[in-house]
Amino acid sequence: MFRVQLRMRIKAGCEAEFERVWQEVGDSVTDHPANLGQWLARSLDEDGVYYITSDWTDEERFREFERSERHLTHRQKLHPYRSDGSMVTMRIVAALTGRGTR
Repeated sequence: MFRVQLRMRIKAGCEAEFERVWQEVGDSVTDHPANLGQWLARSLDEDGVYYITSDWTDEERFREFERSERHLTHRQKLHPYRSDGSMVTMRIVAALTGRGTR
């Protein structure tokens, strides 16, 4: 599995609108056949900071999506809300399931 994590700082006062638009355009990511899911998390430690995590079957298929028109459209809809951001990619090497999921 291949994981992508974005860190985004959202402009002050735009947080609720950003969350709404993220929900609206999310299927442009999750409808891709190689996408395993994505999550939006709001930091409790930093005002206006969000983390978007998405899992993919493999890096090649993610990079295919990243270069697509679908991704460009998705980014254009979210870009007006952010003041900065960064991306980290990783390969999952192990996973443990917590008791609460059993």
